[in-house]
Amino acid sequence: MQRRDFFGGAGSLAAGVAMWSPAWVMAQARAPQAGTDFLKLDKPAPVEAPVGKVEVVEFFWYNCPHCNQFEPALEAWVKKLPKDVMFRRAPIAFQDVFVPQQKLFYALDSLGLVGKLHAKVFAAVHVEKQNLSSAEAITNWIVKQGLDKAKFLEQFNSFDTTNKANRARQLQNAYRVEGVPALGVAGRFYTDGSIAKGMDRALQVVNFLMAEVRAGR
Repeated sequence: MQRRDFFGGAGSLAAGVAMWSPAWVMAQARAPQAGTDFLKLDKPAPVEAPVGKVEVVEFFWYNCPHCNQFEPALEAWVKKLPKDVMFRRAPIAFQDVFVPQQKLFYALDSLGLVGKLHAKVFAAVHVEKQNLSSAEAITNWIVKQGLDKAKFLEQFNSFDTTNKANRARQLQNAYRVEGVPALGVAGRFYTDGSIAKGMDRALQVVNFLMAEVRAGR
């Protein structure tokens, strides 16, 4: 889902480029190219990975249907990542109304519940059609999942959560994120479904970029 759709008030994008289009088939036969399959940042973005680790960041939004569709493939890919890769998620905020869902993610992260509830948030929004855009709606949903309300709100409203949400917004700007889902590599490279002609291809591009980083290129 593209940034211009949020600001223009348009609906969600169509499915995107057809997976088996001639352009996609040709893309499989060549190595990913800068400017075509991924972008190289003019100014490096901040990373949290320690020296010797390759950081990969997924930018997402719970309300994004494309992020929801991508999640199973991403989760399977993450499980196969080598030990020298540090993967993390960064919820985006193209507008201030996105902030409650940013805080939801970081509150779950602080409580150690991303693994248990991350996919359930997507399901609540896209399968059950619940509106989880406000702090009140989010809190009510959380309580239904069996969490203590006071304990959740303590994390949701904490300085640490607000600070992490602010840093996520700064990171999306550093990577110049134009749509989600999107992927950043080592603070140096960026790709998304629009650039890579599909998110399956984007994961292949990231595999290539991780190898480039390891090789010092």
